[in-house]
Amino acid sequence: MDSIKLFMLIGDPVEGTLSPVMFNAAFKSLGLNYSYVAVRVPKKFLTDAVGGIRAMGIAGLNVTIPHKIAIMNLLDELDDSAVSADAVNTVKNQQDKLIGFNTDGEGALRALEEKIGKIRGRRVLLLGAGGAARAIAFSIARAGAELTIANRTVARAKALASAIEQKLGVNAQSISIDRPRLKKCLEDKEILINATSVGMFPNVNETLVNSGMMHRDLIVNDIVYKPLQTRLLTEAESAGCKTVNGLGMLVQQAALTFKIWTGKPAPIKVMLAAAKRELRRRSR
Repeated sequence: MDSIKLFMLIGDPVEGTLSPVMFNAAFKSLGLNYSYVAVRVPKKFLTDAVGGIRAMGIAGLNVTIPHKIAIMNLLDELDDSAVSADAVNTVKNQQDKLIGFNTDGEGALRALEEKIGKIRGRRVLLLGAGGAARAIAFSIARAGAELTIANRTVARAKALASAIEQKLGVNAQSISIDRPRLKKCLEDKEILINATSVGMFPNVNETLVNSGMMHRDLIVNDIVYKPLQTRLLTEAESAGCKTVNGLGMLVQQAALTFKIWTGKPAPIKVMLAAAKRELRRRSR
């Protein structure tokens, strides 16, 4: 038997991730002798961890908060998806060369369009300017949406909007995250995407936008999936909005990662079913 190939998720925290159940179910369904584990790596140990990954010959990585940007300087090569997003969520070990990719943006776009159709020409407000938000912003802009980026640090929102304009030749707006400004901005928006960690477990009662700031025709997408029903989505439902939770993006970006690692199309239905089973188990 061939030796087992090991894949892992690194981040801090990693508790509650659905990635191991999804990937291990996918590997099993295709008869691959692969295994996937989640490993907590605090910020101060990231450089050591990447050295260990090289030494052990780990076949591939998923990268989550807080390492998506910091890991870029520790890799040998960056795919265009990582360069444009300025963040990495996937690493492939190709003949001892660590190559960084980003599947967050394309995964988020696929998941959203699967639910609501093409977003070309639609007015989108994106909350956040961090690793995942950057990837999503580029994919949304590339798909032809009219994009506004809101962030607590306005300079980061402006920098992201400027990067999109420079790299894609597409105009993007930027505003600060304060409730009066967000409410005014949302008046003519068709889609709201939360690409921050606000509302993620354990801070499940937090939200940047409440029902009083929304209108009935707004589509609200939260990329947070821990919990699946975030406070933002609860507020959106009470305002009569259509909602899209974070599970679709999780599965779609994982499917893209699976293809990068294995060269094979991902068994998306298997991965989604495994994620749903695990969520049901945890809710008992």
